[in-house]
Amino acid sequence: MFRISQYMRELAAAERDGIYPAVTDRKPRGPVVIWNLVRRCNLSCKHCYALSADHDYPNELTLAQIDTVMDDLKAFQVPVLILSGGEPLMRPDIFEIARHAKARGFYIGLSTNGTLIDAPMADRVAAQGFDYVGISLDGMRETHDRFRRKQGAFDASLAAVRLLRARGVKVGLRYTMTDMNAADLPDLLRLMQDEGVDKFYFSHLNYAGRGNIHRGRDAHFAATRDALDRLFAQAWDNASRPGAAAVEYVTGNNDADGVYLLMWVRRHLPRWVDAVQARLVAWGGNASGLHVANIDNLGHVHPDTMWWHHDLGSVRERPFSQIWADSTDALMAGLKQQPRPVGGRCGACAHLSICGGNTRVRAHQVTGDPWAEDPGCYLDDDEIGIGGAGRQSLRVQTTPFHQRLKVVPC
Repeated sequence: MFRISQYMRELAAAERDGIYPAVTDRKPRGPVVIWNLVRRCNLSCKHCYALSADHDYPNELTLAQIDTVMDDLKAFQVPVLILSGGEPLMRPDIFEIARHAKARGFYIGLSTNGTLIDAPMADRVAAQGFDYVGISLDGMRETHDRFRRKQGAFDASLAAVRLLRARGVKVGLRYTMTDMNAADLPDLLRLMQDEGVDKFYFSHLNYAGRGNIHRGRDAHFAATRDALDRLFAQAWDNASRPGAAAVEYVTGNNDADGVYLLMWVRRHLPRWVDAVQARLVAWGGNASGLHVANIDNLGHVHPDTMWWHHDLGSVRERPFSQIWADSTDALMAGLKQQPRPVGGRCGACAHLSICGGNTRVRAHQVTGDPWAEDPGCYLDDDEIGIGGAGRQSLRVQTTPFHQRLKVVPC
């Protein structure tokens, strides 16, 4: 996850105080664990990496098994559990699981589509003390309902946002951009501000699950850059306005965002380029297999949620801590290697120390080689320092964003 707002707040403080904060290593001892506790979901979204449906899946972990795993995760110094699905609220013991996690001192998040959250459910979520609830919106009403394949899904999810906000729960919107919903981003950002939402998570499309069939429709690079420009502008405005309520803008699934932020700083606040670059190198980019992990509903461990086709082992057979520390798996050995053994444009990139080779699952899905160049990198050859007759620069495109977007209807 790339925390745009953190960098913007540091830059705003540097502009005010004349000094940029010293670089510190903030990496956790253990990885953040995204835990798909249940695969069942009341929706069948077009870009679901879990390929979920509205029926029970056999052999999912029991509460007793989950408790055993949580004890190991705590001893391994895992700081955060993101409880996900499917739709996690369809698991009957989800609040008991959350209570057990909270009792062990984990920061706990809930990743939900929001459609099952009515007033009584909102009361239960608030009473349980979730540190954060992320609700997915794929666009405004028509777009969202088309993506979610359910009429009324948008209204139900927005109602959930309002119910949770009214109960003091920290809520974020989660949005995955493709060229079928990119035109909705400005309206979604306005909605976020109007509703007083605490966080906006912008996810680049990753090629996994149902999302893999949309890789040919991945929002083209100019649209991606426009979206990032918009997010940077809003995050900077929020950070630099005295007295503004702190809002979080973050991105995921494309670590070229760090390099693109450095380019933004070079244009707008050039005296802080070296300091920001040092901060970005300390961040290190892609964290799959390092600082983010996934456990699926059957107990299989993966380098992250997009690597469900790569099984590292089962927590039924070995503790998570042993699985995660085992580098005999070739993929995990490469993910933990610094720098990673990437090739193509990624291997030649001057900013490899910032992005870490970006998202390896996209390279694997397109080429069969997890160490090939990431096809989702939206930076041109000059920007990554390799020059030559490679990818044409996108900086020369001047057509307004809404005019050059090609939104493909379903």
